[in-house]
Amino acid sequence: MEFNLESVLFVLLTVLAIFSAIMMITRRNPISSALYLILNFFTISGMYLLLKAQFIAIIQVLVYMGAIMVLFLFVIMLLNLQDEKKLTEKFTYKKISAVLLSIMLFALLAFTIYFGFIGKHFRMGPTSEKIGTAEYLGRELFTTYSLPVELAGLLLLAAIIGAVVLAKKKFS
Repeated sequence: MEFNLESVLFVLLTVLAIFSAIMMITRRNPISSALYLILNFFTISGMYLLLKAQFIAIIQVLVYMGAIMVLFLFVIMLLNLQDEKKLTEKFTYKKISAVLLSIMLFALLAFTIYFGFIGKHFRMGPTSEKIGTAEYLGRELFTTYSLPVELAGLLLLAAIIGAVVLAKKKFS
């Protein structure tokens, strides 16, 4: 493994993403858990940028951090959780054994990945930088995959019309 700035940043972002994911699921306060989820989305977006997938990184920031996290925070605030005792859980033998089995599974996966890729350094192909750009994705969507894109558009249009019709019947 080469130690250049790109690989060091990738490792740092990976460690930060794992840390924020663990902190997100272990926090009792839903607001702090949502903030750790935002940090996780940001680090994953940074990893996409390092992998030269600019479009996916931008979509990660716009869609997930922008829209979905705002929705999560609004739901959390609307629930207005006063009694936090309902959120606590007791440890049982099933949960402890599930945690131990999960740790063993992740250790096995890490072992397999490490020894599967040791000594093999993969370089990106000459055209791989173009694949992640918005221009390339747009060209592929509207030339090669134009029929599925049009069908998805018609399906979304039908869903919007159905939602408007149902909402209109509800108010009239």
